[in-house]
Amino acid sequence: MAMLSLQAVVLSALLQNAWSINSRFPPNFKFGAGSSAYQIEGGWNADGKGLNIWDRFVQEIPSPIMNNDTGNVAADSYRLWREDVKAAAQMKLQFYRFSLSWTRILPSGFTNEINKAGVKYYSDLIDALLAEGIEPVVTIYHWDLPVKISDLGGWTNPLIVNWFGDYARVVYSLYADRVKTWLTINEPNVMCDLFYNTGAYAPGIKEQVYGPFLCNKYVLLAHAKAYRIFAEEFRPKYIGRFSLAYHALWIEPATRRDAALAELGRQHQLGRYSYPIFSKRGGWPPSIEKLMLKVSLAEGYSESRLPSFTEDEIEFIKGTADFYGMNHYTSYLIRPSTPEDEPGIWFLTGSPELRATLFYPPGSSYGAASIFPVYPVGIRRMMAWVKRQYGDIDILITENGFSTSGYQLADFGRVNYIREYLEQVQLSIEVDNVSVIGYAAWSLIDSFEWTDGYTTKFGLYEIDFNDPNRTRTPRLSANYYACVIAARSLDVKDSCWCED
Repeated sequence: MAMLSLQAVVLSALLQNAWSINSRFPPNFKFGAGSSAYQIEGGWNADGKGLNIWDRFVQEIPSPIMNNDTGNVAADSYRLWREDVKAAAQMKLQFYRFSLSWTRILPSGFTNEINKAGVKYYSDLIDALLAEGIEPVVTIYHWDLPVKISDLGGWTNPLIVNWFGDYARVVYSLYADRVKTWLTINEPNVMCDLFYNTGAYAPGIKEQVYGPFLCNKYVLLAHAKAYRIFAEEFRPKYIGRFSLAYHALWIEPATRRDAALAELGRQHQLGRYSYPIFSKRGGWPPSIEKLMLKVSLAEGYSESRLPSFTEDEIEFIKGTADFYGMNHYTSYLIRPSTPEDEPGIWFLTGSPELRATLFYPPGSSYGAASIFPVYPVGIRRMMAWVKRQYGDIDILITENGFSTSGYQLADFGRVNYIREYLEQVQLSIEVDNVSVIGYAAWSLIDSFEWTDGYTTKFGLYEIDFNDPNRTRTPRLSANYYACVIAARSLDVKDSCWCED
C-alpha cells in the first residue's frame, strides 16, 4: 500500500527528534488492543439475545446519536469475529481485551435463562484467541445493562449488587477455565458521573443530585461481590486476576495556587472509585467525604449526598483488586470557578461541588474527538499518582487511543500518538519505577462510538461501514504497532511500517 511519502518523512523526523530510551520493554510487559460488545458485535436481536439499554436508547425519536446511527450491525463481529481474531494475530497481539454482552448470555439479565448461542459465541472467540497465542482479557460489563434491570433502577438499586454477582458467577462457570485476567466493570466513573450528570448516554437519565453517588457506591459493592464470588467459589480451581477499568483523567493545577484543588479534583474523579478498593484505610477518600458533607448540609440536606458505607461494606470492598486497570486518554487543567462561569458538568467542564472549572491544556492538539486533547506526559503523571496513592501495584493500561474521522488509512496522527504515549510509559517504568505490565491500544477495529455514531474512528483497522461485509483493512498505525510489538521497543525502522 503506497503511503504519502512527505507525511512519512515529516513524521519520521518528529520521531527521531523525540526522546528515545533505546531499550526494550520489560519481559512481563504485554501489548494488546481492545473493544467492547455493543460497539462492535451487532446482532442486536440475533439468536435469543435480550434487549439492553443501548439497543433501546438508539431507537429513540429524535435520535440521540449522530446521523441516527445505531449499533444494530456495527462491525458485525457477532458474525465476523474470526476476522477480528485474524487482525489481532496479524499484529501478534499478546492479549485482546473484549467485553461480554450481559443480555447475550442472560437475555433477561437474570439467571432464569441462559442463552446457549451467546455462550457458544464467546467460548468460540476465547478458543480461537488462545489457538493464536493471544490471551483473552475479559470485561464482564461495558455499559450494556439489561433493560429489565435498568427499569428497576439499574445502578442506583442496591439489589444490583446481587444481580451482578449472579451474572458474574455464570460467566466464571463458563469461561474461568480459560480466562485468567478479568475486568469487572468498564469506566465506572464515566457511567456514574458523566451519564447521570448529562443524561446524554443510555439509559438517558439525568439526575445530578443522588444518581452519580448511589451509582458510585453500588458499582463498588457489585465489583466486590464479583471478586468475592471468584475468590470463594472458583479460585481453589482456577487462576484469575481482577480489577476494574478506570477512566483515569489526569487533572493538573492551572497555577501553583490551585495545587490543593487539583488533588481534590483527582480524588473526586478517580479516588471515589479506587480509594475504597486500593487504600489501606478503605471507605471514601477523607477529603471527599468531608467535602460532600459540607456541600450537602449547605444545600439544605440533612446528611451527605454521598451515601455512607457500613464497616462491613468497607471491609467487603477493600482489597478486591489484583492490579490497577487504567483507561487513559487525556488531561485537563483545573481552577476555582468565577461568578461568570457556568456551574459545569463533572467531569467535562467543571464541578458545582468543587466550585471548580476544567479546561484543556493550552496548545494541545486534537483528534476527531475534541474532548480528548493530546497531552502525553499526563499518562506518566497519572501513573505516578496511582503509585503514590496505593503503592507498588501493577498497572495495566486497558485503553489508550487516538481518534480520526472519515476513511483514512495513512493515519500518521495515530502513529505519532502511540509513539508519544508509549514513550511516557517507558519513562514511567524506567525512571519512575512504576510497575506497568501492559498496554492496550483502543481500539482493534473501528466501532460504534456511542453518541458520535460512526463519525469518530479509533481503530487500528479501518472498517468500511458502507460495505455489507464490513471489510477490515489495516491502517498505518496497525503496521507501526505490529513493528513495536515485534521489536518490543520504540526503536523501529521506518521501513518496517511505512512504505514510500
